[in-house]
Amino acid sequence: MKTLSAADIGHVDQNAPAKVPGYILIPGDPNRVERMAAQWDEGAEVFTLARQQKGAHGTYHGVPIGAYSTGMGGPSTELAMMDLFRWGAHTLIRVGTTGAIQEGIQVGDIIINDSNVRLDGAANLYVRDEYPASASYEVVLALIQACENLGLRYHVGTGCTSGSFYAGQCRPAYNGFYPSWCDSMFADMRAAGVLNFEMEGATVTTLSRLFGKRSGMCATVVSHRLTGEWKEDPEAEKSACLAGAEAVRILTEWDRAKAESGKRYYFPGLTK
Repeated sequence: MKTLSAADIGHVDQNAPAKVPGYILIPGDPNRVERMAAQWDEGAEVFTLARQQKGAHGTYHGVPIGAYSTGMGGPSTELAMMDLFRWGAHTLIRVGTTGAIQEGIQVGDIIINDSNVRLDGAANLYVRDEYPASASYEVVLALIQACENLGLRYHVGTGCTSGSFYAGQCRPAYNGFYPSWCDSMFADMRAAGVLNFEMEGATVTTLSRLFGKRSGMCATVVSHRLTGEWKEDPEAEKSACLAGAEAVRILTEWDRAKAESGKRYYFPGLTK
């Protein structure tokens, strides 16, 4: 894995790369980019971007792949996405961490959100609230297949994307500040079958759908809100990173099959 300086790649807002891989993993944490690149084929390049974000280009099992960190929350994710779309990215997979709110999910499991409740605060400024934050079915299927290939324990369903780490996810904030509505919101989300809280998924899927791109997300469970268990394990986070890379490999194979057969959409019988 080769590390480049800012001078080699240029800052995001000044000297954008002429071209990025079409398939991009987008973690929030810039440190996760290096963990991703270390899982790829030898020769991956890691570089520093503006605002201390990081990026990487390389191949995974011979398939071109990239990773760009977004920072935390919808607004910084929006900024990164607009750059990536301008540079040629067509498929984004958010890879991150999350907190579970349903029984039957364990810390260390993978959650694949096929949709998200839109409380992110960024996508709401683009389109009315009723517009769905839905992942591409192809990306969801590829992430499921990736977890199966890698032998990872996973769950699929709706998440809640919040623009806040504390009150917006029904956690006490500084000095114990805790709005009275948090208890009812937490109960309502559980009753609706929402699996988890996180902070970027709805921004990614809503804006991707608006601009005709393809996206989805997977995240490692690092906390369980019902039991109070919290474990941020870099090794467990690597599972979601690897699932994202494997999904890119699978999507590349499916896209090739679509092109060869003249089909616009993937369906299971296409690659039998």
